[in-house]
Amino acid sequence: MADRVSLLAVGLSLGLLTLLLLALLWFCLWRRKKDQSLYQELPSPVPSVPSCSAPVIQVSQCSWTTPSEIPFTLPPRFTTQTRGEVKTEEEEEVEMKMETQRDILAHRGSLSVRSLYPGGTVLAGLYSVPPLKEVVAPPPGMATRLCFSVEYRHSGEQLMVTLFRLGNVPPRFHGNITLVELRLLPDDRRPRQAKARGTGPDPEFNDCFIFQVSGVCVPRSILSVCVLSVEQNGKRHAVGRVLLPLEGELGRAGRVLWRDLETEDDTQCSELGDVQISLSYSPTLQRLSVVVLRARGLQLLTDTGVCVQVSLQIHTQVVKMKRSCAVTGEADPHFNHRMTCKLRVQHLDEACLSFQLQQPTDIPSEPPVLLGVLVLGPFMYARGQQLQHWMDMVNTPQEPVRLWHGLSRAT
Repeated sequence: MADRVSLLAVGLSLGLLTLLLLALLWFCLWRRKKDQSLYQELPSPVPSVPSCSAPVIQVSQCSWTTPSEIPFTLPPRFTTQTRGEVKTEEEEEVEMKMETQRDILAHRGSLSVRSLYPGGTVLAGLYSVPPLKEVVAPPPGMATRLCFSVEYRHSGEQLMVTLFRLGNVPPRFHGNITLVELRLLPDDRRPRQAKARGTGPDPEFNDCFIFQVSGVCVPRSILSVCVLSVEQNGKRHAVGRVLLPLEGELGRAGRVLWRDLETEDDTQCSELGDVQISLSYSPTLQRLSVVVLRARGLQLLTDTGVCVQVSLQIHTQVVKMKRSCAVTGEADPHFNHRMTCKLRVQHLDEACLSFQLQQPTDIPSEPPVLLGVLVLGPFMYARGQQLQHWMDMVNTPQEPVRLWHGLSRAT
């Protein structure tokens, strides 16, 4: 008797479990069907235009002729029919939604230009944009110039730099691609690039760059703009650069600036003379290579010759120093003096290079006469082109960066 009761209980439990599974399956199917009924395909936002209707004007990025008048129309408005029966607010709301949906689906595929409500015409001539060359015409002269604008927004602490165009690019660069690299010294290590839209003597950019910089750091920042010409094989040539200190240039927000590019060919000798330096740094080897190539315009006092002394400093400690042999008989001597030293990556912002051009005296016991000094390094030690030369060396590892620098008096 007990066995029969147990078998009956097992059978009932299995039956109830089967019914529960069937009910759960039916509920899932019913829920899926209900969800599918809620999501119906919306009508296409682009109306189909029959062949007998008026043409539709499409705006694209290609060049096209602007008509004198452009028709301005409004989309049709779908309304529901009123019923005479008295219904509750909930029933009326549900019925209005259902009728509006039926009206939309009924109009689907049948919208045309004629079914739109005319609102008038727009005169396209009133909104024509003049060419960029007329807006920012270059000043007279044959120098290569860069047109850009600088604006600082104090609310968002954003520096906005807009590049417009170049003017009077040298003829040998007319067929190449023009690139512009922007850095905000001394913090930016990686430059931001802009590519010109076209070639020729006056390529255009129309690019805007945003630098996130605090208002306290703006007066001590320098905007560096380097213009490069790239051949088809990828070889780059430096067209020139612009160094803009931001301390006194943010008085008028958004004004258009024209600045001449500084090139090695156009650089005039300083009062004490110039020296050409080549810098190269290898992060993998942690090695700094310095080459003093030549000098020009030196104010020599005697015919005893001239030598150059190079020293690497970290803060106030001299790590390495090397002096070249005296070169005699030339006002523009060629040194080709090389010095390599070990320098860790973490010391790039703490080290500097000091160059001293000296002229030995006739008496060996007397110290040499100092003709001029030069310091290359990060923002802690240098500004302007000297700072830019150091940053270019850091940003282009294992590539020599060669520039001319003017000598200054020893302090």
